[in-house]
Amino acid sequence: MTKQEIVDAVSEATGLTKVETETVMNGIMTTITESLARNERVELRGFGTFGTKHRMPKKARNPGTGEAIFLPERYVPTFKPAKHLRGRVNDSLMTK
Repeated sequence: MTKQEIVDAVSEATGLTKVETETVMNGIMTTITESLARNERVELRGFGTFGTKHRMPKKARNPGTGEAIFLPERYVPTFKPAKHLRGRVNDSLMTK
């Protein structure tokens, strides 16, 4: 599902226009992004938690060329789904 498909579905479910829905969606995404950039957790109860994880520098290999490369220290965004979300996804997919 793409961002536009989510906007369409939320717009239909809420009665908001697609423009209003996209504005809200962009605001949510911007807020989450800015919070993660400040190394803050973002918890959406019943859905999951966004956070960051520190990665140490390491040597790696370019799979295309085999060339050794160095990956610097960095932070990567993470997402941990809530128990309710995990259960709902599992139950839905297991009944198929």
